[in-house]
Amino acid sequence: MSRGLLLLIALLAAVLIPSVLGGGEAWSRLGNFPLTWLLIMFGMILLCWVLNTLRLRLLLGDQRPKVGRLQSLGVVMAAEFAYCATPGGSGGPLTIMALLARNGVRPARGSAVFAMDQLSDLVFFLCALSGILIYALFQHLSQRMEWLLTVSAVSMFGGLLTCVAVARYHRSLIRVGGRLLARLNVQPTTRMRWARKLLHFLAAFTDTLKLPRLTLLKVFALTCVHWLLRYSVLYLALRGLGADLQWAWSFLIQMLSLSAGQFSLLPGGAGAAELTSAALLAPMVGKSTAAAAILIWRAVTYYFYLLVGGPIFVLMLGRPLLKKLMKIRQA
Repeated sequence: MSRGLLLLIALLAAVLIPSVLGGGEAWSRLGNFPLTWLLIMFGMILLCWVLNTLRLRLLLGDQRPKVGRLQSLGVVMAAEFAYCATPGGSGGPLTIMALLARNGVRPARGSAVFAMDQLSDLVFFLCALSGILIYALFQHLSQRMEWLLTVSAVSMFGGLLTCVAVARYHRSLIRVGGRLLARLNVQPTTRMRWARKLLHFLAAFTDTLKLPRLTLLKVFALTCVHWLLRYSVLYLALRGLGADLQWAWSFLIQMLSLSAGQFSLLPGGAGAAELTSAALLAPMVGKSTAAAAILIWRAVTYYFYLLVGGPIFVLMLGRPLLKKLMKIRQA
């Protein structure tokens, strides 16, 4: 009940922040937005789901026959809903692993698939950010944009170095973690169980890394197309409203806003993402245009995920739980 209330508060904040920023003019701008452009954006999101389904099936490797094509699409849509509906997106990986496990994919393999998916995303954003940095060298930037680019680059490279360090020194980390858990009076059996799960995950992740190079290249290509489509929504919204903002800056604004939303630990970053994007976008295109663009962007990349993914989530995860409860009552 508290989680549902938190989601409701976050949704209200997500609408109120741009509404207060743009006032009545923002809503009049929305009324004049081309319907064709809006339909194109929704079509882009549908294509993103298809691309992520293909990426999931490639990462499953020899486990692919256990999960049908429609089931894979359902996993992707349900996971996207869970990302948007839970604080910090914490429900996304749990949803993926639970649905894959119900189709016979071991939890260690499911978590490895998710980790590889996230690593592919991280590499893409590093490449995209590097491209924006090179592009920025030939532009006259304000101190704010230079600072934002620097912080983004440092955080991205820091994340990649952390992943490399964990992979390289995982045995030492397991020993240090074991000593720390022992000091916290965690039972030896519990420590051993967690250590086994971590080792199983690392073994499954290593197997995923050993997929054919062509398969991994296909996964990365799908990742690039997915994020280029998804991160073009705000740019198209601004163009449809008559604003002239370069794609690179709209990409950077979305990346920073969604990162702020993740750190806020609100469902889908609602409220924090709108506040950050408004602060970055308003000085460039004006308050009313920024507010209208944010409402369109979030409607396509957030509310649409909740509206369409919610029933899929309930269908795939709610029905088995309901059957289990019915069996208990009959007994």
